[in-house]
Amino acid sequence: MFQSVEGVYRNGKVELSETPPHIESARVIVTFLPESTNLVDLQARGIEPEAAAELRAKLQTFAPEWERPEMEAYDN
Repeated sequence: MFQSVEGVYRNGKVELSETPPHIESARVIVTFLPESTNLVDLQARGIEPEAAAELRAKLQTFAPEWERPEMEAYDN
């Protein structure tokens, strides 16, 4: 059976976002996705569209701070 786990490729290594259960060793296929697919399925995480919109509006006030060039140091 196939199992998918999300991760990030960085500095020549794949970092998984979670540990796949019941797998100690396995062959893998890595598919590189375009940046625009970094969307999170909020409904799968129990967040309704109205709550997501409210959260986005609240967090938008932080955007100018987060987008400053020196904040890139925190991306890694």
